Amino acid sequence: MNIGIDLGGTKIEIALVNSQHEIIYQYREPTIRGNYADTCQQLIKLIAQVEQTHNLFSLPIGIGIPGSIAKQSGLVKNANSTWLNGQPLLADLNRALGGRVRIANDANCFALSEALFGNAKHAESVFGVIIGTGCGGGLVINGQLINGVNGIGGEWGHNAMPWVDDGSLVNCYCGLQNCIETYLSGPGWLARSQRRYGVDWVDAKAIYQDFKQGGVQAQSAFDDYVFNLAKGLASIINIFDPEVIVLGGGLGQMLELYDRVPNVWQNWVFSDQIDTKLIAPKLGDSSGVLGAAGLWPFK
Repeated sequence: MNIGIDLGGTKIEIALVNSQHEIIYQYREPTIRGNYADTCQQLIKLIAQVEQTHNLFSLPIGIGIPGSIAKQSGLVKNANSTWLNGQPLLADLNRALGGRVRIANDANCFALSEALFGNAKHAESVFGVIIGTGCGGGLVINGQLINGVNGIGGEWGHNAMPWVDDGSLVNCYCGLQNCIETYLSGPGWLARSQRRYGVDWVDAKAIYQDFKQGGVQAQSAFDDYVFNLAKGLASIINIFDPEVIVLGGGLGQMLELYDRVPNVWQNWVFSDQIDTKLIAPKLGDSSGVLGAAGLWPFK
């Protein structure tokens, strides 16, 4: 058995996974935001609950985070859960849990799980996308995760949104402007939609629900999202040319994207024919915990 954890910006999901990649136990709760020490204690508490409940101890633990561990310093970098940045998360957890923790970027965990045992299992090249609180990506080729020399392989969310012509400038937490994340993350889409349409939607889910109910302004906001997602993914196709793109995260559950986006991205892809498939994850929201659990070999 391995433990897999998906440490998201708004929720933490923990799962107990067996060697057949089956989830034996699964639980989620809201992430304690804004305080590094509290987040560490929350992780340790959840791990203890799983092990005590199932009378299984000293299990390997894999954690997907919305950032990465810097090679030189061992500190968290590039996390949109900004209270984690600059903190020795891996070292602190290994100190508390006896050296049995591995950490990887959450989008990498998602991409790997879908490429190995999800809907992209037989694809030669897979780009996995996380569109939720943040906007991350992971690239898998022939079953191997491409981390890159800087540990940022597949991280498309902090490139500038291509082909922008509306004159808008929106600051991103990374210090740049008009990053893809400011368009396609849930908070980014919400903020842009509120400014453009003057509707006080409470979150991205509310926009989608309004869209499903036929709200005129929400229809336009959703069209904006399709348009921008298609542009963002077109730039990925132009560079990596993946066989499959799989969408994860809360916004990846908007089923209309899978038909609409491929009908739009052809406007920017540098090819006369586009065979890249846009697919939903087989493993649903559990892709992240399964990929995290797979950071250790199963015994």
